[in-house]
Amino acid sequence: MTDGQAATKVYNNEAHSRFEIRVGGQAAFIHYRRDQVRIVFIHTEVPPALEGQGIASRLARAALDFARENHLKVVPLCPFVSSYIRRHPEYEPLIGKP
Repeated sequence: MTDGQAATKVYNNEAHSRFEIRVGGQAAFIHYRRDQVRIVFIHTEVPPALEGQGIASRLARAALDFARENHLKVVPLCPFVSSYIRRHPEYEPLIGKP
């Protein structure tokens, strides 16, 4: 990851219901649905040019931290987010029912 990419922030784009990182005009994102008590992570997408740089993991961490800070139960329908939680068991208490 270059220094410019390392400094790129994760934004919660609520208008499009996704957490995103923009690098060089491209966007990587985790799409979600949210209500008062839960957040459902639906899909993670990283453009091929941005793959292999840890961007999806940064998105997942930011999205899960957001859920924790906002006392939301997590429904990880997205396979990437689900596998991220398995690799980072500190997020397992956030999991709720679909």
